[in-house]
Amino acid sequence: MKETYRFRHKHILGMEQLSVTDIYYILDTAISFKEISSRPIKKVPTLKGKTIINFFFEPSTRTRLSFEIAAKRMSADTFNIATSTSSAQKGETLIDTACNLEAMSPDIIIIRHGSSGAPGLLTRHVDAAIINAGDGTHEHPSQALLDIMTVREHKKNIEGLKVAIVGDIAHSRVAHSNIIGFTKLGAEVRVAGPATFMPPHLDSLGALVCGSVAEAVTDADVVMALRIQKERQDDPLIPSLREYAQFYGINHALLQKHARADALIMHPGPINRGVEMNPDVADGEGSVILEQVTNGVAVRMALLYLVMGQEGGRAEA
Repeated sequence: MKETYRFRHKHILGMEQLSVTDIYYILDTAISFKEISSRPIKKVPTLKGKTIINFFFEPSTRTRLSFEIAAKRMSADTFNIATSTSSAQKGETLIDTACNLEAMSPDIIIIRHGSSGAPGLLTRHVDAAIINAGDGTHEHPSQALLDIMTVREHKKNIEGLKVAIVGDIAHSRVAHSNIIGFTKLGAEVRVAGPATFMPPHLDSLGALVCGSVAEAVTDADVVMALRIQKERQDDPLIPSLREYAQFYGINHALLQKHARADALIMHPGPINRGVEMNPDVADGEGSVILEQVTNGVAVRMALLYLVMGQEGGRAEA
């Protein structure tokens, strides 16, 4: 008799840990939660009595707020901690801070940190479930999941799609997670950007490195632009934003000439309009950028629900 699938991950650290079955199960769970956000009363008792801490060492609007909204819509008690108001300002280490939070018995700690691997480090020191909300240049799994969910809603199947990701690939955890996720599901992922924004390991992730934006978006079903991560660069890696926009910015003429007519336009935000993407593209017919934000709440509801073992228990960390 075939064993019934059960989600067995206590922590969500990256797309690397998730199987194809895991990814689709998360997305299907997110779809079941999405309609809650359209109800007159947007609340269910699913996680009533659970305590969730948002611990963000870096600025965030969409990710932090959507995790908070997701938790509150499932009736969990939520608490937000920013670095500027935490004991980290007094010299306390990340592990000491986490252990002190653990002493207050939270069920889930959602962390964003500038150091790659920080969420994984916490899993070795606390019993709470850890969800990675972005760690350095490593991964941002919930963003990749909401991006995949958005594409799936429009294109139905991920397998066989051509996905172009353009911009600061080297410093983008979003790019890393999306390359892993879309590739696992059978899409062809192409990347393009200035040579200074291209890391050396892309081939090992399954991405096709293109010599120009035009090559990357040719016949593309999905075009995703990324923000230049200035905060992760010690020195400027491009001559100017004006030159970047000229050669790597996504504009209507480029898409009309090279991409598929029904190509989806995506951006994880925040958008620097006129730099990585023109306003007429960001607000155009194919743009699903605000749908990404909507789906972010549903995906994060699904992740909170699943790491709490609501399916009847967990077997893995």
